[in-house]
Amino acid sequence: MGLNLNDKKVVVEEVSAKVATAQTIVVAEYRGIQVSALTKLRANARSQGVYLRVLKNTLARRAVEGTQFAPLAETMVGPLIYSISDDAVAAAKVLSDFSKTNDKLVVKGGNYAGKNLDVAGVNALASIPSREVLIAQLLGVMQAPVSGFARVLAAIAAQKGEGSAAPAEAAAAE
Repeated sequence: MGLNLNDKKVVVEEVSAKVATAQTIVVAEYRGIQVSALTKLRANARSQGVYLRVLKNTLARRAVEGTQFAPLAETMVGPLIYSISDDAVAAAKVLSDFSKTNDKLVVKGGNYAGKNLDVAGVNALASIPSREVLIAQLLGVMQAPVSGFARVLAAIAAQKGEGSAAPAEAAAAE
């Protein structure tokens, strides 16, 4: 049974609200995927903070109409699953990782910050480390000079300490 007009308006409003705050939308064809596999994909998307939904293409086109994602409407053909995220990388990463283990999910394209992405662009976006990993790498780079300096000071102190007995040991010997 199809959706009536009011149901369609509710779906368009819900998706429009997600699109308004999104940075990335990725679309993929899901033809032939088993329900159990789609359930795992949805659970993974939920854990990553990605809004994942199968939509009628006409409703999706209306939801992106007038937004930075409007150029994506050209790729909205066929049975598609829409991955929408506020994180720039999460939507692409969820679908790209799943497509590596399930060849029936075919990434068709995406849009990041108003620029359409082809399959290679989506895969490149998915290969970027997550925000947490990038912050950890940055902190590691910032901490390296300080920890190196601390190691040098510790080595100098140890080297100077080798030549003479420690003050506590000297006091005990007397």
